Order: sequence, then structure tokens, then C-alpha cells
Amino acid sequence: MKRGTFYSIVLIILLLAGSGVYLYSRNHEDPIPPLKERHGPISTTSEWLNTKAAIEGLQYKLRKNSNDTKSKLLLALAYMQEARVTGEHPYYYPAALQLVDEVLDRKNADPSIRYEAIIAKASIQLSLHQFEEARATGLEALKLNDKRATVYGVLCDANVELGNYDEAIEMADQMVAIRPDLKSYARISYLREIHGDLEGAIQAMEMAARAGTPSLEQTAWTKCTLGQLYEKKGELQLAEATYRQALEERPSYAFATGGLGRIEAKKGNYKEGIALLEQAANTLPEFSFQEELTSLYQKTGQKEKAAETMKQLLAGLEEDQEAGHVVDLELARIHTELGDDYDKAMGYAMKEYKRRPNNIDVNNTLAMIYYKKQDYAKADTYMKRAMRTQKQDAATLCLDGLITFKKGDKATGQALLQKSFSLDPFQNNSLSKEGKKVLGNALSSL
Repeated sequence: MKRGTFYSIVLIILLLAGSGVYLYSRNHEDPIPPLKERHGPISTTSEWLNTKAAIEGLQYKLRKNSNDTKSKLLLALAYMQEARVTGEHPYYYPAALQLVDEVLDRKNADPSIRYEAIIAKASIQLSLHQFEEARATGLEALKLNDKRATVYGVLCDANVELGNYDEAIEMADQMVAIRPDLKSYARISYLREIHGDLEGAIQAMEMAARAGTPSLEQTAWTKCTLGQLYEKKGELQLAEATYRQALEERPSYAFATGGLGRIEAKKGNYKEGIALLEQAANTLPEFSFQEELTSLYQKTGQKEKAAETMKQLLAGLEEDQEAGHVVDLELARIHTELGDDYDKAMGYAMKEYKRRPNNIDVNNTLAMIYYKKQDYAKADTYMKRAMRTQKQDAATLCLDGLITFKKGDKATGQALLQKSFSLDPFQNNSLSKEGKKVLGNALSSL
């Protein structure tokens, strides 16, 4: 065979193969992301059996008809819920996003399904801390339909995280006017909290808890959030009772178990607190449990356990980052409070500040880092931004008091510290210890 003829045949084969791949890729979407088995206490519930059966049913429908956009959207929503229940965020959120994007790629999808898919995408972006993207996606949904409460919910959350608090309030008001329920009351509660109305926040969260169906994950989450609000007022008995109620309705709910562990630690019962937090961490791979455990191991002199848990914590957050979950703020706080690595913390915090310079939590973290670095002028600059909503949080007031005291206004600093410990006398971290020392020295000098 002539060489020219041979190359012509090879070229034709390659072109045919390439066109086949192109046609296949046009007519076939990515494989259906599989369901992951649950492990531990959450794998033995009837809810898991029902969830598993429902998801397997949706997967069967999609294997029969990959163009079934309704089943694809329902599977994405189920995976979003699995992320909440199992803590497997690095797997389930990207899987859900893949399914939602496939729905949105179908130009002939039913308008109502397309709308719900856009809302789902915004919710996933919020969960991944992609707040600017979530806001843009929410605004896209708002243009299609401004009569649904869910769109105002995602826009409220996105604006809160971006520090657009006035706009967040407008969205929450719209949401609760359309549908006063657990989700809208919970958002009202948080907005009241960050604007200094802790009693109003508790009232709204109590309404959210009453509006929820007992035993559902969302209701248990609401009750645990209510318990945290009680903790912020130093009302440990009410907080404990609320966590126990959540466990009665949803046994093995890790956030309730973790809440009880935190209560024990605040009482000084470190052994009991550690045991409960270890139980929570073994139930759900939630970084906040590892964070609290690292702190308690450090307090109780368990250096090896502290180092190992810190290593696992950072590895888990790195996995989250690789899956598209932005956790720079969390890393900044961890390196500040647990690692005492203020330069590394600053690097993460400034990355987050560039994304959302108006967020009060981001500014609070920067104020803490600069305070630790003994740059009190810069700490004060960020603290003023962090306090612009007048949030009455004991830890924030303690930091504000210390910064003010170190800057030379000792009377105002001491007043802020007194207010902090009046609000929550059970604070127990490096800043609160320093604050108590400042107040103790002031009293001894009288």
C-alpha cells in the first residue's frame, strides 16, 4: 500500500472516531453520581432506608431516561439534603451541582423545573461559600418569578454574607410576607441577632422551631441554633434543655450532642465535654467539632491529641477547598485561635476580605489577628467595621474592650469588658482570660 494512501485511511478513521466521540458527548451526559452509604448511628434509621429507596428510584428513572429533568432535579435536591445529614460536603455538593447544571443545559426544560434548578444552584453556591455567584444566580431567578419565597431566602443569605445588610433585611421581609415558616423565621432571627436584638432573635427562632415538623433535620437544626442563642446569653440550662429536646425528636443528631458537650465544657466538666464532642465528631465529619475538640485537648494538656485533631481538621478543610468550598475565613480563625500562626491567618483573612469587605465576621477576624499581632490601631479600624450593625455578642464585645483598653481608653475598655461578661459569664478562651485579668487588675487597684 502506498504511504499516501495509508495516511489517508488513517486520517479518515481518526475523523470518524472524532465525530463519534463528538456525537456521543452531545447525546450523553456525565454518569449519574452514585449515592454514598451512610455509616455510624445515622445509617440505622428508618429515614435512611426511605431516603435510600427514594434516591434509588430516581436513579432508576434516569438510567431509563437521561432527559428526565424532573427526576434529575429531585436527585440533586436529595443530594443537597444528604450533604446536610451526613456532612459529606466535598462529595454531595459537587454531585448536586453537576445534576443541576445538566438540568439547566436543557434549553427545552419545563420553565417551572428550570426555575427550581436555578434556585437549587444558588443554594449550592451558598453552601460552597460562593456568595457573589449565589447572589447573581438568585437575581436571575428573581427575574423569572418574584412571587416565590425561596428566591428571597437565597438572596437574603447571599446579601448577609456579602455584608449588604439593608438589602438582606428587605429580602427577609419579602420572604416572611409570602411564606411565614421555619425558613423565613430563622432568617429574621439571624438578622435581629447581628443587629443587636438578641431577645428578638430568640423569639423569632422559637417561632421557627414551633413551625417545623418534629424529627426532621431542619427542625433539629433550628432547635440547636436556638440553643446556641441561649448560650450566647449565658443561659446554659435553657440551652441544655433545648439540645436534649432536639435529641429526643431526632436521636443521634450530632449538633445537639455537640451542643451538650460545649455546655459541659463551659461548666468546667472537660472530660464529659470531650466525650460528647468526640461522639458528635464520630457521627458527623463536621469541622466545628474537630475545632472545639482541638481547643479542649489543648486546655487539658493533651498535646498529641490536639496536634492529631488539628492535622485532621486542616486536611478536611483542604479537601473542602479542592471541592470548591471556600473556607478561607474558617482557616484564618483556626490558625489564629488554635495555631497561633498569625501571619498564615492573615493571608487567609485578607483573601476573604477581598471577596467581601463589608462582612462583619470577616472584619472581626481581622481585628482579632491584628490584636494578636499587637497592632492595636489596625485592630481598632477593623473592629469599628465589625461593630457597624451593633451586634451584642459577648466575644465581640470582649475583643472590642481589649482593643479599646490597649489603645489607652481604659475606662471605656473596662466598661465593654464588663458588658461582655455580664452577657455571657461562661466565656473560656484566650481573649476572655485576658479580659478577666484586665478587669481583675482594675478592681485590685481600687
